[in-house]
Amino acid sequence: MSAAHTSKGTSTGTVDDAEVARFSALAAEWWNPAGKFRPLHKFNPVRLTYIKEQVSAHFGRDDRSADAFKGLSILDIGCGGGLLCEPMARLGANVVGADASATNIEVAKLHAETSGLDIDYRATTAEDLAAAGEKYDVVLNMEVVEHVSDVPLYLDACAQLVKPGGLMFMATINRTLKAYALAIVGAEYVLRWLPKGTHSYEKLVKPEELEGPLTAAGLSVRDRCGVTFNPLADSWNRSTDMDVNYMMLFSRDADRAE
Repeated sequence: MSAAHTSKGTSTGTVDDAEVARFSALAAEWWNPAGKFRPLHKFNPVRLTYIKEQVSAHFGRDDRSADAFKGLSILDIGCGGGLLCEPMARLGANVVGADASATNIEVAKLHAETSGLDIDYRATTAEDLAAAGEKYDVVLNMEVVEHVSDVPLYLDACAQLVKPGGLMFMATINRTLKAYALAIVGAEYVLRWLPKGTHSYEKLVKPEELEGPLTAAGLSVRDRCGVTFNPLADSWNRSTDMDVNYMMLFSRDADRAE
C-alpha cells in the first residue's frame, strides 16, 4: 500500500505524485495497529506466511527456522513504514526497503532503529534500482501496482531486479465489480477501514495484466491464490477466490538472464 515506482518528475515514469502524497500524509500511522493501516496489519500474517512458505520451499530452507532467510537478498518495493521489511530482517535476510515517499522511509528507518534491526531503507524507485543494475533473490511487490501510473513500465523495471533463480511476489486487487463493491465501496465508504480515495477502480489490476508483461520480461508464474476476509473471525485467509484480493508468485529461471 505504498509507492516506489520511478524517477520523480519524468513524464515517462510510473510514479503517481498524488498517490505518494496520499501515503506520505499517513506516514505516522504505519505502525499503529488500530490506526489508518489497521487493515494492512490484519492482512500481514497471511502474506507473511505465504512468503515464508514459498521462499523456504524454493531455496530449500526450513520454514520453521528462526533464520530461514539467512543470506538471501530481499527487496521490498513500496515498503511504506516497513511492515514487511522488519519480519524479513528478523528471518535473517539482507533487506532493502524502497519507497518513493521520503517521509515513509524516515518513519521506517526510525522504527527499525528502535527495533534494533539493520535494514537498508532508500527513498528511491524501481526504475532507478534497475538502472543501477541491482538484483535480488526475492522481490516483494505487495499492494503497490494498483497505485502506479504506468503498469507495464513499472513491471518491466521490477522484473529486471529479479536474479536468475529468484522470485517476485505480487499482491494487489482485481478489477472486478465484486472488488469495487467490497474493496472500495465497502472498505472505504461503508466500513471506513481505509481513507476514502485509497483505491481507484480504473487502476485496479487483473491477473492477466501482471502475467503478460512479466512473462514478456522473462519471468514465469509459479503460483497464484486469492485472499479473502472472514468477518466472523476478523481475519484474512488464503482462498481460491481471486475476484478481490489476490497474490501471485513469479520466478526467473536459474540459467536465464533478463
